[in-house]
Amino acid sequence: MSGRLRVFLGAAPGVGKTYAMLAEGRRLRDDEDLDVVVGLVETYGRRGTEHQLGDLPVLPRRTVGHRGTTLTELDVDALLARRPQLALVDELAHTNAPGGRHPKRWQDVRELLDAGVDVATTVNIQHLESLNDVVEQITGVAQRERIPDEVVRAADRIELVDLSPQALRTRMAQGAIYPPDRIDVALDHYFRAGNLGALRELALLWLADRVEEELADYRARHGIRAPWETKERIVVALNGAPQGEHLIRRGARTATRVHGDLIGVHVRPDDGATVHEPPALAGQRALLHELHGGYIEVDGTDAARALVDFAHAESATQILLGPTSRSRLRELVSGSVINRVIRLAGPIDVRVVPPPQPGLLAVPPAPRRRRPAAVPPRRRRLAWLAGPAATAALAWALSPLRDSLALPGALLCLLLVVAATARLGGLLPAAASTAAGALAADYFFTAPWHSLAVTRGADLAALLLFLAVAGIIAHLIDGLTRRSQQADRARAEAAVLARLAGAAVESGARAVPDLIADLRQVLGLEGAVVLVRTGRFWRPTAASGTALPQRPEEASLAVDLGPDAVLALRGPALTEQDTRLLGPYVTQLRLARERERLAAQAAAAETLAHTDALHTALLEAVGQDLRAPLAALRREAADLPGPPGRRIAAEVRRMERLVADLLDLDRLRAGEQPVLLRPTALAPVLAAALAALPALPASPAEQSGEQRDEQRDVRLALPDGLPPVLADAGLLERALAVVLAGAGTPALVDAGAVAGRIHLRVRAPGPAADGTGLTVARGFVEAMNGELTVEPSPAGGTAYTLDLARAPA
Repeated sequence: MSGRLRVFLGAAPGVGKTYAMLAEGRRLRDDEDLDVVVGLVETYGRRGTEHQLGDLPVLPRRTVGHRGTTLTELDVDALLARRPQLALVDELAHTNAPGGRHPKRWQDVRELLDAGVDVATTVNIQHLESLNDVVEQITGVAQRERIPDEVVRAADRIELVDLSPQALRTRMAQGAIYPPDRIDVALDHYFRAGNLGALRELALLWLADRVEEELADYRARHGIRAPWETKERIVVALNGAPQGEHLIRRGARTATRVHGDLIGVHVRPDDGATVHEPPALAGQRALLHELHGGYIEVDGTDAARALVDFAHAESATQILLGPTSRSRLRELVSGSVINRVIRLAGPIDVRVVPPPQPGLLAVPPAPRRRRPAAVPPRRRRLAWLAGPAATAALAWALSPLRDSLALPGALLCLLLVVAATARLGGLLPAAASTAAGALAADYFFTAPWHSLAVTRGADLAALLLFLAVAGIIAHLIDGLTRRSQQADRARAEAAVLARLAGAAVESGARAVPDLIADLRQVLGLEGAVVLVRTGRFWRPTAASGTALPQRPEEASLAVDLGPDAVLALRGPALTEQDTRLLGPYVTQLRLARERERLAAQAAAAETLAHTDALHTALLEAVGQDLRAPLAALRREAADLPGPPGRRIAAEVRRMERLVADLLDLDRLRAGEQPVLLRPTALAPVLAAALAALPALPASPAEQSGEQRDEQRDVRLALPDGLPPVLADAGLLERALAVVLAGAGTPALVDAGAVAGRIHLRVRAPGPAADGTGLTVARGFVEAMNGELTVEPSPAGGTAYTLDLARAPA
């Protein structure tokens, strides 16, 4: 019978994995009387770990000679001979010394498990093979010791030893993890708060995936098909239709709110026919990837069944569908996919998302072009009432003359009423008058009298001819009315567009308000307002009318005017002609807002240029005024004997350099002095910066890879193979000289590569330097696209960090 494996998983070194493993071993020994043996534990001199090891029995290690060095490894033979109930083996990902029975420690552990020995072990998340490249990208450190994921996943029990990034950094600063000489470098590189947070999230996600696998295995073993809502999973059905992007974004918003997963599913027909992929599907896949969702393609002859089967297999909680694109006839013949999905989904929620409505995205689409002429409502109501009534009344009035007038004459008279009705109220009231006229003529002028029966074929032909002629006349009159209205509208539009074209060159504070007032008046709106987003709220900047919407959602129509700006309109629905006019107004409003933005930038730039000119003139004047007294001080110091004279001369030189640095920094910011960025090695620049300091030799001495200046006690600890930085060597030398001069002594200078950049760190025991010198140094570093930060060092004193770009290889 194989032994059981228990893994204590950590996000980073120092979280307490070994401590937790030893504590569990002691508990099992004391409470459950198990035979617990320590096969191998690395304490690294940590007092807490050594205390937890206590009186647990520890097997001697196996010694291995390698390249003249004696190494110690886990003694697998001794453990197999001892055969404890539980063996504690630290660092599962460790690589054994050459000459052992296995190259990796996890292989030693597997042999123990095969022999029936239970094992408890530890491993960090950065050693897992699947996460190795991700960890290197986060930390900038490549892990040489790696372990296959399946080894850890096969464990019977995995416990995450969790510790917050701040708590871990505090432990590091207190010396509970690394010795004091490694604390600052570790905190600045691997143990940065961002790195630790990302590693912690990786550990939680990896462990969550394993829990999901165990849950899926349990449900499969017990035949459970109903989804368990342990986590929201939203499945979006994609068929390549354009509204698929709208579905994906809706699903992504929902998944973000509930911290769930988003999966896009496309069902390919499995009928043997060659089907080309819809063009929109590639863009939808890219959008899913951008929104951190997954994409799956499944085959199936029944799209609804394939989609629901996939949702059940993934324990989905929601299925998002778009509106059907099938015609009514095809739905009657083939059925509705949406209805089938709803019937088959069972406990899974099914949401049918309507297509996006044109709102903030674009100017609204034009209405139908062919429709009856627009007639004022009052005239239309009068035509509906008076037209049929006047037709019936005229037929009754002419009925006494039926013998002399006959049916054709009566129908001609009734055509006059139909034409008048068409002119008054349009096509539809005229159609009602035509019908009323035909019925009245039949009633009063065809035998038998006063009935709707028609016995003569000639009378029926006359009535049908009346209907046709009346319809043609009404249609022609409606067309003439519509064309007359279109001509009037075209003249009005031409006048408005001419006014807009003439106002296109206008600018100033009244440009946007005038356009808004003109737009409201031309379109007959109740209110029009330009809303600008400020944080979570909308602020009106130009408005006209009384019924003003305060948010885009309250408007009848909202049109995008650019970043965080919306034109909100309230009033009746826009006609086709209104839509044509709205486009130029929107264009002019966007241009007006852009002119306002450019004018504000120009004013700010002019003010800044004026301020910079005054600043430069002031610095030049101060520099000129200081040169004479500084020169006099230098001459007086030369006459003073001994150390006082040398100290005064050094301070004078420092002040002269500071004035020169201030003037050069001002020229840099004004663009008068170029910055020459090129690959630059740090060691020569540091040597030049040290040589430029007062009372320092020309170059530091080198001692076994570590450099030290004896007078100022500045120690350089640059690692071998440090990549060059992308910097201006002269500016970097001057910035380093200012930092070193202000840092004090003793000082330690080290550097390292962090996430594609180079961090150069100066640590000194004194308080943080401030004043003009540090401002000059920060300005020089920022001119090279870098950053200078000053913060307290965890080991005491102050740390000055120059974050510089790494030169391309």
